[in-house]
Amino acid sequence: MYLHFFLYTVVTIVGCVILALPGVTFALFAGMLFGPWIGILACLFATTAGASLAFLVSRFFLKDAVKPMLEKNQLLKKLLFTQDDKSTMLILMITRMIPIFPYNLQNFAYGVTDIGFWRYTVFTFIFMFPGVSFFTIGAAGITAEGNRQTYFLIAGILAILVTVAGLYLKKRFLKEEKEDE
Repeated sequence: MYLHFFLYTVVTIVGCVILALPGVTFALFAGMLFGPWIGILACLFATTAGASLAFLVSRFFLKDAVKPMLEKNQLLKKLLFTQDDKSTMLILMITRMIPIFPYNLQNFAYGVTDIGFWRYTVFTFIFMFPGVSFFTIGAAGITAEGNRQTYFLIAGILAILVTVAGLYLKKRFLKEEKEDE
């Protein structure tokens, strides 16, 4: 079990930093390899480690080249380079909770922002939990010998809750942004 966990973590980190695999891939494999509960923890640990390493690569190797280009776009400048911690954390929460935003692009994009490493890492772990949970539980249902419908039902309910919560936050945030202008 420990060897599988270690190998999964190494493959996930390589997938995050070098191969740029879609984030959902890691949750699906975790659910099928480890089941729903250990799979969630394995996926959160490994993807947070991979996201953090990609963040550091971006921070140290891409920031000086990419940040000036991103700042030319007023919307990106406002969203990614604000001095308002509340806005930065809300953007991080929305992009991590709604798994339609490209996972690997986020990892590198946040590296060129001014968000601190530990703040990024801790909140990435927290905000990825809902999305990782529903994908991992759903994937565990594929390989489960019994109660498949229960896994799929739980995953579906979580998917709906996460999507509704994320869209609500996005709508509220964008509404506040428009009012500020």
